Amino acid sequence: MTSLKEQTDAQFAKTRQAKPEFAQSIDELLAKALEFQEGGKAIAVGQPAPEFALPNSQGETVALADLLADGPVVVMFYRGSWCPYCNLQLRAMQARMSEIRGLGAQMVAISPQMPDDSLTQTERDALEFTVLSDQDASVAATYGVAWEVPALILEHMRNDRGLDLTTINNGNGSVLPIPATFVLSREGIVAWRYVNVDYRTRAEPEDVIAALKAVA
Repeated sequence: MTSLKEQTDAQFAKTRQAKPEFAQSIDELLAKALEFQEGGKAIAVGQPAPEFALPNSQGETVALADLLADGPVVVMFYRGSWCPYCNLQLRAMQARMSEIRGLGAQMVAISPQMPDDSLTQTERDALEFTVLSDQDASVAATYGVAWEVPALILEHMRNDRGLDLTTINNGNGSVLPIPATFVLSREGIVAWRYVNVDYRTRAEPEDVIAALKAVA
């Protein structure tokens, strides 16, 4: 089975081939972000997870406390449905949802996109996890994973991909979550986490499931 990292590496290889100078700039930018420990203030293992109540894709409010009442919860922050790396991760997690649910756990995926723009109805029907909207990235900030996006990435999104974050995120045009995954025990304590400012690298589903087995 192809790992998620192999899939995301292959995705960026396309960018490297099509735009080698841009790819090199991204390498340097993210290396600097790692050097300055962007995401280093994310909530740590052993800490209580901040509470949140956010709208889902139907506009209904979903509270973390209600989810935890039923068991462990996987909280995954992603940039948006426009991000190919995020979509690879969402599909990889969807493929393992039967195992996650079999361990008595639920998963929520949080992005800044507006609830009605994050997914099509067909996509909503296919998912076995909940997608939530954190438009101003305030919840991402409480988890320590909000990131002021560098101009280079914003320009690429706007000029090369025709993406306007201000419109997509209903006013928030510059702050995105660092891709991060937290496994919470049913007591709401962070049992495992993966935080990496390099948006090309994501938590492997196998590691998430192993963490859930440890708290199940």
